[in-house]
Amino acid sequence: MKKIWITLLVLLVLAIFTVGFWAIMQDDSINLSTKEPLTVAPFTGEQNNSTASRRPIMAVINNHPDARPQTGLVEADIVFEMIAEYDITRFVALYQSEYPEKIGPIRSAREYFVEIAEAYDAFFIAHGYSPDARKMLDAGIIDHVNGIQHDGTLFQRSSDRVAPHNSYITMENIKKAMDTTQTFTGYRGQSPYYFYDSSESAKLDEQALSIKVTYGTNELFVNDYTYDSETQLYSRSSGGVPTIDKETLEPINVSNVLVFEAQHETIDSKGRQSIDLSSGGAALLFQAGGVREIEWNQVDGILVPIADGEIVKLNPGKTWIHIVPTVPGIEQAVSYTP
Repeated sequence: MKKIWITLLVLLVLAIFTVGFWAIMQDDSINLSTKEPLTVAPFTGEQNNSTASRRPIMAVINNHPDARPQTGLVEADIVFEMIAEYDITRFVALYQSEYPEKIGPIRSAREYFVEIAEAYDAFFIAHGYSPDARKMLDAGIIDHVNGIQHDGTLFQRSSDRVAPHNSYITMENIKKAMDTTQTFTGYRGQSPYYFYDSSESAKLDEQALSIKVTYGTNELFVNDYTYDSETQLYSRSSGGVPTIDKETLEPINVSNVLVFEAQHETIDSKGRQSIDLSSGGAALLFQAGGVREIEWNQVDGILVPIADGEIVKLNPGKTWIHIVPTVPGIEQAVSYTP
């Protein structure tokens, strides 16, 4: 009888231990499954529960006067404007918080465009490539789709413009390309950008309500920004014409305008450039109707504004980043008035 009681006691202890272990495991699984998802868009600092964790896409957009107005710039979180050849600039638009229905005109890649796409963990879209960019794309360093291989299928030509100013791609076809290339659709990176919250105000050196950014002497590539104190946004024009969306006529408005000075070198007879995006340099930050002299540098390839050795906060919203040559330099390329 005594042995029976001892056996029952042992079984009871084992049962209690088993139940307790199961409860601990269940609690751990709940903690893992309820881990807070990313809820703030990594490149705008705005609340965005539904899209904050999805893969960025990055598209090369034509900025030749014959390609204006463009389609899809309104939705871009960040637009980089850089010289493609001579003094002709091209846009590299980053989309994450909003995906546009259609983007274009799509234009050819440069190696420094590919470098940026790799740093931002973006699915890269271009139509054509420079020799150096092609080597990088063929090496498979980034997920991408290119109009050279898909002209007339995933990429469509508009009838109202002539090549190379008429190549477009829809978001539907971008998703098809991502499926075909088995591209991971989540955001795997870590954004280094910081943003002010509603209780903070930007640190500014002086007022700057009107901004002008130039590339050489071509007036068609003179960019003007005007600050609206009511919306707290900058409107933009290029060559004296407001920058709007071709499809909706909606104007492009941004919260931050950054100008980064970088070393440029002409590398061939077609005026193509090599741009140093790793060494950092002088910079200007325009936000909230003011300006601040800062520097820029890169964090794991991502271009960030720096002051006193720390990353400078941006205002929540969209950002336009100009990369200008060290010659003639930022002082001649940029002017502003109170």
